[in-house]
Amino acid sequence: MDEDCRNCPALCETRTQVIHGYGDVGADFLFVGERPTARADEVGVPFLAEDEPDEGDERGTSLRRMLERLALCDSTSPDDRPELENVYLTNLTRCRDPDRKPTDEEIGNCEPYLNAEIRMINPEIIVPVGERALSEIGVEYTTTPVEELDLEADHATTVRGRGFELVPMIEPRKQTDEQTQAWLERFVELMASDYRQTKGRQER
Repeated sequence: MDEDCRNCPALCETRTQVIHGYGDVGADFLFVGERPTARADEVGVPFLAEDEPDEGDERGTSLRRMLERLALCDSTSPDDRPELENVYLTNLTRCRDPDRKPTDEEIGNCEPYLNAEIRMINPEIIVPVGERALSEIGVEYTTTPVEELDLEADHATTVRGRGFELVPMIEPRKQTDEQTQAWLERFVELMASDYRQTKGRQER
């Protein structure tokens, strides 16, 4: 992974650093967001400080709290270096502009990094976090037509992928309590199932 990538000149001017994936490289569960948060840009770990004002309201939870409830993150680990078990975190894009979302070109420039991480991790379950992640992952890694993918409808459900399953998630800070509970219950059911049998299935 290139720590000084220059593929997106505009983002090179606004980023603090390149943020590649973080977590358990042998994980079954891969979470993919859209772009680094402001604190992630500062610290270098994806998904930190999800409650920043420009990325959602204050009604929801955080991904860390959800992972702690699933016993996938050690609640005593430092905020800026969460200890993850069986989880790997990454984003569609590696760099951040504080004033806008990434362009299609920038997501395309970062796609080789994401593809390399998916091949390296070889996850059983991919969790697209947010609408953009669902559409990008859906196009590349499922046989489901993109027009049939809808984050509100697909949240806390299972979408068949190529060799794994997708469990889409509304961005945690934008979730209602009911949506958070529904997603956690679905994931608990999945963790208790023989989810590793999903390998090799191609259809939805």
